[in-house]
Amino acid sequence: MRLRTPFALLGAALLVLVGPPLLSPGSGSDTGTRIPGLRLMVPNSPGGGYDITARTAAKNAEEAGLTGDVEVFNLPGAGGTVGLTRLVGEHGNGRLAMSMGLGVVGAVHTNKTPSTLTDTTPIARLTEEQDIVVVAKDSPYKTIQDLLAAWKKAPGKLPVGGGSSPGGPDHLAPMLMARAAGIAPKDVNYVPFDGGGELLASILGNKVAFGVSGVGEYLDQIEAGELRLLAVTGPKRVPGLDAPTLREAGLDTEFTNWRGIVAPPGLSDAERDKLVALVTALHDSPQWRESMKTHGWDDAFLPGKRFGDFLTEQDRRVASVLKELGL
Repeated sequence: MRLRTPFALLGAALLVLVGPPLLSPGSGSDTGTRIPGLRLMVPNSPGGGYDITARTAAKNAEEAGLTGDVEVFNLPGAGGTVGLTRLVGEHGNGRLAMSMGLGVVGAVHTNKTPSTLTDTTPIARLTEEQDIVVVAKDSPYKTIQDLLAAWKKAPGKLPVGGGSSPGGPDHLAPMLMARAAGIAPKDVNYVPFDGGGELLASILGNKVAFGVSGVGEYLDQIEAGELRLLAVTGPKRVPGLDAPTLREAGLDTEFTNWRGIVAPPGLSDAERDKLVALVTALHDSPQWRESMKTHGWDDAFLPGKRFGDFLTEQDRRVASVLKELGL
């Protein structure tokens, strides 16, 4: 919580003078997680996966008493690389972090941005989730087989929308689907949107034939009957959702996405460790566990240096897949 009043400032001064504060469960003091003025950047538009993850994380951290108010703000553009460039430019700012994921890894390659994820301070990977293949409720495609049959006949006439730039998860998933279906990836008519919010409007407005997005982004619309779920892209079905995997649909491929938190470069060890401690405590909180169930996210926690090593591996993998697909 920000110390804004004279009484709050006086209390803070007295605590310093008399010694260490008394610890209380959930206060954030005993774990060193309290970061006054913490801001969490979302590098795409409201309503997308990064946005939902960031706002859920901030809300859960506040509810669990791990830190005070966390300001979440959006800075969309170029598949997340506008936000990445801003983050890298905030050298040494220990009160700023960014929600991100596989999409930013791909956007760095396709946009050839000078700033890369190796320039950031890795904090933690949080979740993993499957992508989903969805159409509007009035779409002529009732099943994934219906869609694949039409797609194979005229791939260029069936635009597929995704909430990420080329190289991101919502782009890679349909490209891998196309290859498995015998469609040349270069023939796929992929329409990128800057986040799931913009993509949803285009699916509902029939501006794209089908969309690919994270499972947690459109659960409400699927349950409300606004979207028809045709398939999930991971290795197994999603509990509670009546949709086959791509392999069950006859496509020899699978795909999962992930999301995490990075911070600016140039942090002190203490600043980095406090951010890692906050995200670790968030991960262990009952509030976050419940949110993961609600959004259909799988636990993929990987803190600090291990997350940094993972980012290096993902960068190589994305570069290899893009090259292999001729993209």
